[in-house]
Amino acid sequence: MRRLLFALAGACLALAPGAPWAEGTSEQAPAAMLERDYADGLKAIEARNWSDAIRLLSSAALRDTRNADIQNYLGFAYRNAGDLSAAFMHYNRALTLNPRHRGAHEYIGEAYLMIGNRAKAEEHLAALKKICLLPCDEYGHLEKKVAESSAPAK
Repeated sequence: MRRLLFALAGACLALAPGAPWAEGTSEQAPAAMLERDYADGLKAIEARNWSDAIRLLSSAALRDTRNADIQNYLGFAYRNAGDLSAAFMHYNRALTLNPRHRGAHEYIGEAYLMIGNRAKAEEHLAALKKICLLPCDEYGHLEKKVAESSAPAK
């Protein structure tokens, strides 16, 4: 009975005049905002607008704290903006949420190569080899970057 009362009270508050999404259900507006911020964040990445990507994806991450893709893209945006500390934090969060996230393994491996830690990059390459039962792009990309990092400079 108590649950029913709380549910009814919540529904009344959500539909009350002045509620931010009084026109629909209490789930529609936050979900729409999440989807918009995520989609716009990906567009900002495509445009190489790292500050907008970080702002939009951070907003999406606040609404969906369990989304490994958002964390991975945040890491990518921070890495390209030159903030490797934040990039590592987001890649590690993505891998905590989904240890088999191929993109996060690839990108964190590339970040490790940027700081000269080839051994850690190879750990993520080995993880991708186990994850990708069939050849996958992420493994191929990181394998190429690792090989390039060990090639003598010309």
